[in-house]
Amino acid sequence: CSRQLSLAMPSLFCVAVSHGLESQLATIKSESRLKHLLQRLPSYCPESMNELWICINSTLPGSSRKSDGWVGLGCCELAISAECRRDCKQASSKTDITRVCKKDTEKPLHSCITKNEMGSLCCSYAGRHTNCRDYCQAIFRTDSSPTVSQIKAVKEYCQSISPELIGCVGNYTKSYPIRSPIDSLYCCDRADEPHCQVACRRILRTMTTEHEIMEGLIDECGSQPLPQDPLWQCFLGSAHPPTKSEMETSPTAKMDGAKLHCCYKANTSLCRLGEISTNWGTQTWQEFDQMCEYSPVEKPLVTCLADVREPCQLGCKDLGYCTNFNNRPTELFRSCNVQSDQGAMNDIKLWSNGTIKMPFMNIPVLDIRKCRPEMWKAVACALQIKPCYSKSRGSVICKSDCVDILTQCGDRRRFYEGQTAERICEILSPIDDPERCIPLERYLTPSNLGNIIDEVIHPCNPNPCPSNQLCEVNRKGCQPGQDCLPYFCVPGCKLGEASEFLVHVDARIQVPMRNGHAGCFEVCTCGQSGRLDNCAEMPCIDTSKTCVVGGQRKNHGSSFRVDCHPCSCFAGETICSTRQCLSAESSDEDRRLFTGLPCGCPDRFVPVCARNGRTYPSACVARCMDFKDDQFVFGHCRSSDPCSPSPCQRNQRCIANRRVCLTDMADYPCPQFECVGRPSGCDKSHVDPACDTDNVEHPNLCQLLLMSKTLSYMGHCQDACKRARPVCGHNGETYNTVCEAYSDRVAVDYQGRCHAVGAVAEFASDSGCDMIPCPALSTPGCIPVTPPGACCPLCAGMLQILWNKEQMKVFAKVRTQPVTVHDILRILRLHISVPQCDIFGYLSIDSEIVILIVPVDQQPTPLQIEACSMEAEKIDSLINYGSPTLVSHVPLSAFLTSDVSISTIRSTGYPSSSASSLPIVLCLALGLVLILVPSIAEA
Repeated sequence: CSRQLSLAMPSLFCVAVSHGLESQLATIKSESRLKHLLQRLPSYCPESMNELWICINSTLPGSSRKSDGWVGLGCCELAISAECRRDCKQASSKTDITRVCKKDTEKPLHSCITKNEMGSLCCSYAGRHTNCRDYCQAIFRTDSSPTVSQIKAVKEYCQSISPELIGCVGNYTKSYPIRSPIDSLYCCDRADEPHCQVACRRILRTMTTEHEIMEGLIDECGSQPLPQDPLWQCFLGSAHPPTKSEMETSPTAKMDGAKLHCCYKANTSLCRLGEISTNWGTQTWQEFDQMCEYSPVEKPLVTCLADVREPCQLGCKDLGYCTNFNNRPTELFRSCNVQSDQGAMNDIKLWSNGTIKMPFMNIPVLDIRKCRPEMWKAVACALQIKPCYSKSRGSVICKSDCVDILTQCGDRRRFYEGQTAERICEILSPIDDPERCIPLERYLTPSNLGNIIDEVIHPCNPNPCPSNQLCEVNRKGCQPGQDCLPYFCVPGCKLGEASEFLVHVDARIQVPMRNGHAGCFEVCTCGQSGRLDNCAEMPCIDTSKTCVVGGQRKNHGSSFRVDCHPCSCFAGETICSTRQCLSAESSDEDRRLFTGLPCGCPDRFVPVCARNGRTYPSACVARCMDFKDDQFVFGHCRSSDPCSPSPCQRNQRCIANRRVCLTDMADYPCPQFECVGRPSGCDKSHVDPACDTDNVEHPNLCQLLLMSKTLSYMGHCQDACKRARPVCGHNGETYNTVCEAYSDRVAVDYQGRCHAVGAVAEFASDSGCDMIPCPALSTPGCIPVTPPGACCPLCAGMLQILWNKEQMKVFAKVRTQPVTVHDILRILRLHISVPQCDIFGYLSIDSEIVILIVPVDQQPTPLQIEACSMEAEKIDSLINYGSPTLVSHVPLSAFLTSDVSISTIRSTGYPSSSASSLPIVLCLALGLVLILVPSIAEA
C-alpha cells in the first residue's frame, strides 16, 4: 500500500497547483490521509481541467513524457560497470541504456537520471528568471539530500515567480526526509581499510553538514566519491531501495515491522502477508481497499492497521469545522487534527453534489444542505476525526443512525435495483452496539465541559516533536532556572525503513520474519544510530495449533473464560490464570471456608520472601506458587539488606536494587543489588532526581553516589517523607515512607506496616482487613476498585494481565538477564499520555501482573479520574487486540489477555474545579511531578 502511494507522489503537486490544496498536502504525513485524497481526485478535479490531468498522467508510473533533450549524460560517471558507463555516454535517450544498465544494479545512475528529469521539468517553470532557475537546479545537482538552505533559497527566489515550480520542488524534496549523519553509520563497515572505518564513524558522529562529511571522508579514506567504491556505493544508494542481497542481510530493509504484525491478523489469503508482498505489481491500493479494508471479515486486520497509522489518543480540541468534537479531553480519537477537520468539510462539499462515492459503491442522496445537514456534518466529522471506543476501536457509525439518515435523505429514485437503506448500512455499518460503533447523537451538540484546559492536558497530542523523534510526557521536571516543558522529544527508531512507527532508543522490539511464515519473529534493539540492529532470531511459534476447551476448538491467540479464570490459547496450549473460584452451586459451608487464596491457604499473614523478590503472605502461598522451602525465607523482602555483607568487589559500591522477577530463577537469578563503579564524574545535564537518606535532593543518582550518599528513593525530596512513617503497598510490602513506595512504582494501600491478607477473589473472606482503617476516597461519589491482595479501595483504572511464562523465559534468554515488573512498568508508562495520571503495578500472589493508573492529584476531579480510567481501557484494548503499537515491545509481547476495572463517578457532569487543578499546573511548572495521593498528605 505504501509503495503504491510513494509511486503516486509525483502527481500530488499537480493537485496542489491546480486546485489550491497546497496547505492541505504540505501537512499530510500519513499514507491514509494521502490515500483519502487520491481516492477523491475525480471528485475534486473534473475532467475539464485538462492541464491538471495532463500533468498527472505524465507523472504517474508507466506513463511516458517527451523530453526536450537527453538529460542523463551528466550521470554517466556514476555507473558502476565500465560497459554501462560506455553505453550511457553514447545514449541519446533513457531507453537506450536500460538494456545494459539495469536498475537493480545501477541504482546511483538511474537515480541521477530521474533527478535530472525531474529537475528539467521543475526548473522549466522558472522561464527567463535566471536566479530562480539556478537555485532550482542546485536542488537536483547533488547526490545527497537537498539541504535546508537550498530549499529555503528556492522559496525566497521563486515564490513570487512560479507557484508551479515551488510545488514541483516541494514534491521532490518531500521524498528526501531530513536524515541524521548517524543514519549512515552502517556504511562505514563497507570501507576496505580499518583506519577508514574508524575515521568514518568518527566523522559521522562529530560533523553535521554534508560538505564537512564528504571532505572528511575523502581526506581520511583517500578515495573519490564514486559508486564503484563499496563505501561510496552505500552512501550514494542509501536513500534508494536495497538490492536483493541487501534485503536478505538487512532485517528491516524496506519493510514495516508494525504492519507485518497486522498482516498475520488477516482472515483471507488475499489480504495476508504473502499475497500482498508478492502481488504489489498488479494489486493496487484501491483493490486492497475494496478487498480488505472494507471487508467485514477483515476487521482485525483493519483495526490493527488503524492502530499503526493513527493510534487512539485522548483529547480533541481546536477544530474549526467539527466544533462539536472539541473539549473532549477524556475521549479517544484517532485523527483529531486540522487535516481531518478540513477533510470533513471537503467531504460535505463533495456529498452536496448528490452522490457519496465509496471504493465499491456510490450512494445517491438528496440535497444534504437541506436534509438533516447537522446529521451529515456529524457523519463526515466522525469518519474523519475517528472516535475510537475500547471494545472495537473502529471508526464505524452505528447502523441505526446509518439507516435513519439514508431512509430520510437517500435518493431512492437513483438507488440500484434491490438497493435499500438497510442493505447499504448492512455493508457499511453492520454494528448497532453503542460500545462498538459511533453514536452520532453524542456529536450533534457541543461538549458539556466547556473550555476546560487545566484539569486534563495532552502535551503530546498533537505531536510537537520532529518526525524522527517520539514525544514523552515529562514526569521528571527540570533543573532550577531551566524552562520546563511538559514533554520531552527523544530519539527513536522506525520499525523498518518503510515504517512511520517509532520506538524508543534501546527498546527491544519483536518484528515478524520476512519469510512470510506466521509465528516466526526476531528480536531487535533500537540502536543509537536510529536503526533496529543486533537482531536475534526467535524460535517459531506454531500458530496453526488449536486448543480444545469444553469440546470447542479455540484458535491460537483467542481469549476466553473457564469459570472465573481468564484463559488464552497459545500454540495449542491453554494458559489460564490461577485465580481461586467459587461456583454458583457452592454450598454455604464452601463459601464459609473459602479464603480465595491459592491452594485454599488460610488468610493468616506470616510473610515470606521468595527468591523472585516477591513477598508472599505465607509459606503456604509460596509453596502453592511452586517455590520450594529452600527458595524462600521468613520476613518481608525489604526487611533484609542485600548489601550486607557486600557481594561486590573492593573497587565497587553495592546499591540495593530490589525487583520482582518474572522469569525462571534457575536460569537467570534475581539479584536484589547492583555493583557500580565509584564515579569520577557525572552528566550534570541528565535530570532524574534522587533523594538521599538525609533528605537532600540530587540531580541524578550518579551525583548522589559521587557525594558518597545513600539513596532513599528516586524522585524529588518531599517534606512529608523526611522521617519514617511506614506504609503498606498493594504488593504486601512494607515501605519506610510513602515516597519509597512510589519510587518502587507501588501505590499505597494503608498507613502502617502490612499485617493483613487482602481479598484476591470475588467471594473471598475479608476478615483479615476488618481492623484496617482505610483512608477516605480521594473524590466523593467515586465508585472505586480494590486491587487483588489489597484491603482498601481507591479511585483508579486497573488491569489484571495474564502472561506467558515460557515466552518471558525466551526473552530473558535473549537479553541474558531476568525480566522484571519494573521493565513492564517502564514501557507501559510511556503509553500514559496524560500527566494527571501515573502508573503503578505489582505481581499478584497468583502471578497476574496488576497495573494501576491513578490520578496524581491529592483530590482529583471527576474528569481526571475518568481520564485515568480511559487510559486503562486504552491499554487493555491494545493488549486484548494484540496491537503492534504495544505488543511488539519486548517483554510486553508475552501478554496474552487483560481484564479491566475502572472507577466511575456517581454524579453526572464534570464541573470544572480550578482550585483542584492549580496544584497540577504548579507541579508541572516546577517539575515536581511526584505522585501525591491522599496518603502522603496524611503522612
